[in-house]
Amino acid sequence: MVADAKNLHGNNADTAAMQQTFAAQKTAYRQSPYPDAEQRIALISRIRPMLLNHQNALVEALNKDFTARAADETRMAEIMVTLEGLKYTIKQLRKWMMPQKRSVSALSWPGKAWVEYQPLGVVGIMVPWNYPIQLAVVPLITALAAGNRVMIKMSEATPQTSALLQTLIAETFPEDQVAVINGEVDVAQAFASLPFDHLLFTGSTSVGKHIMRAAAANLTPVTLELGGKSPCIIGQDYPMQEAAERIALGKCLNAGQTCVAPDYVLCPESRVQEFVNAWKTQITRSYPSIRNNPDFTAIVNPRQYKRLQGYLTDAREKGAKIIEINPAGEDLTGTQKMPHTLVLDVTDTMQIAQDEIFGPLMMVLPYTHLDDAIEYVNERPRPLALYYFDWNQHHCERVLKNTHSGGVCLNDTVSHVGVDDLPFGGVGDSGMGAYHGPEGFRTFSQAKGIYRKGKFNASRYILPPYGRVVHKLINKYWLK
Repeated sequence: MVADAKNLHGNNADTAAMQQTFAAQKTAYRQSPYPDAEQRIALISRIRPMLLNHQNALVEALNKDFTARAADETRMAEIMVTLEGLKYTIKQLRKWMMPQKRSVSALSWPGKAWVEYQPLGVVGIMVPWNYPIQLAVVPLITALAAGNRVMIKMSEATPQTSALLQTLIAETFPEDQVAVINGEVDVAQAFASLPFDHLLFTGSTSVGKHIMRAAAANLTPVTLELGGKSPCIIGQDYPMQEAAERIALGKCLNAGQTCVAPDYVLCPESRVQEFVNAWKTQITRSYPSIRNNPDFTAIVNPRQYKRLQGYLTDAREKGAKIIEINPAGEDLTGTQKMPHTLVLDVTDTMQIAQDEIFGPLMMVLPYTHLDDAIEYVNERPRPLALYYFDWNQHHCERVLKNTHSGGVCLNDTVSHVGVDDLPFGGVGDSGMGAYHGPEGFRTFSQAKGIYRKGKFNASRYILPPYGRVVHKLINKYWLK
């Protein structure tokens, strides 16, 4: 998203309406700056019937946006995951809201100190196209739990889903509590430039940099959920068919259009062909056909399809070995479906080695020793997720202690995202901040430190003019 000076703040009716909504939410927040737990739970609870009563319409909207989106993937990865997060949040909310007692030193005696978590005000959420329901509603739940008003900017790449969610939210919440904004790039630019009390963006690293620049003009704090090239490292002795099955969980979901999808596999060099065979077997078992298979999700739009095909063309021209897995040998012309494809003999000059793939393509890279695999990961930008497959606990600890990533799965892929009590977020190029679990509640709250002085005023003994008491205090506690 490249902002230019002409339309940075928008210049159309949609932008004007968005600014009015923002002003209304700011006013409403000032009138009710600290909703209690019962009020917050009542708001969050409205979301459950909204999703359940309209799940078929949501499934169909996403199917139209993608041209083919597996209905069960929508139900599992969008609706079910969101409802589990809702249930967890309601259960934990009162505990999160409790003031936290903090210790007081002798210098501050007699007094008490504690932290209260105060709503920030109006929170902005910018949603990507790959999981538009989950990535709009899960942070919405957390922001409401923290007592905020919320504005959501949906992706223009999923117009059917964006329009439907806008209607459902409008039927579920008053506009000064939650509002969905739709529009093209100029509206997104204007949205990011609003003086929110916090802004959450989920999307690519390159666009995240523009979002951060726009937010900086208002000193708006940001949480960036980006992506990157999440690696899978297969241990020397790990059962290969088991590895292929578990990696498939993360790579096949949504045709690889997932921010934490495995991007490449680091495989012991003597076992590369074993992995290729195991991967072919697993993909064939999952998708014996592609073209008319309702379980096989398409690439979201022609632009993304062309991008992925470009990676394959570039890699092939530069000497890579391309292994396309199309079990029924179907002609997929006229569709946006792409077969799962392995790319071997990769070099750093290839575009596929530089960019996040975000699709059903996967590089397979050989390594000799575990330290070589760790070094390969560490030489590159820090990923959103890292996956390591090994039953050897010592090796697992080596990987955990010697790599950086937003999150880790040992012996699995992507399932850590569904553990609601874990923070979810990136590090370095893969983002900053988190919005799951108690960390998410704190992201959308102001941790206000409070100190209350007792009736006895010990401070009078350290007021000027300074004398024997102050000198004795300094010498006793700080200078020895």
